[in-house]
Amino acid sequence: MFVDIFFSIVFILGVYYLIQYRISIKKAVDFSKEALYPQTEEEFRGILIPNEFKEMEPLSKSTRSYKIVKWGTTAIIIVLIGLLIVILTTDYLGSSFFSLAYFFFALISAVRHRGNLFLLPKGIILQGRYFSYSRVKEYEVERIVRWHDLYGIEDRLNFSYKLTIKVKSIFPFLNFVVVENEEHLDKIIELLETNGIPGKRKADQTQQTTPTISSKS
Repeated sequence: MFVDIFFSIVFILGVYYLIQYRISIKKAVDFSKEALYPQTEEEFRGILIPNEFKEMEPLSKSTRSYKIVKWGTTAIIIVLIGLLIVILTTDYLGSSFFSLAYFFFALISAVRHRGNLFLLPKGIILQGRYFSYSRVKEYEVERIVRWHDLYGIEDRLNFSYKLTIKVKSIFPFLNFVVVENEEHLDKIIELLETNGIPGKRKADQTQQTTPTISSKS
């Protein structure tokens, strides 16, 4: 009984998440055409997205990431429905409770678009989700120097800037990107503050012992 109730709740929340995420990506693709930043190829290249820390790409319905979300959402919902039917009508999977729970969450999280950051006239797109400025709480900047969690993971991360943007969201997600160029970072901050978003730069405790790094191109 407990297993049936648990997976029914997970199923409802999972399907809701998948549908909302697909809608968000579609909206983000449409809204990204209005972006004030980034606009140039240099600005796109200067933003590194979490996990793989690859250069950010323009949002388009023709990209592989968008197609994965579009068709993957439908496929995974069908698989989830099948699993839920098996769980509700048999006790075959009852002994594999934790493995099945992990499989459910793995399926739900498998449909994910590549990360991104767009600043628009009335809001932002962060990791494929659109947020109006009224839902953006604040930003935070950290220099990636020695002893930082991201230092050393990838050469391009070293002495770049981790930009975290805190938003009001139901579902948790990675809410940061890495900006290589300080000049580009200043443009982003200016746009955020112009739209009433407060923020801060964390002090760089190793600044005195770290050589000054010129802006990257």
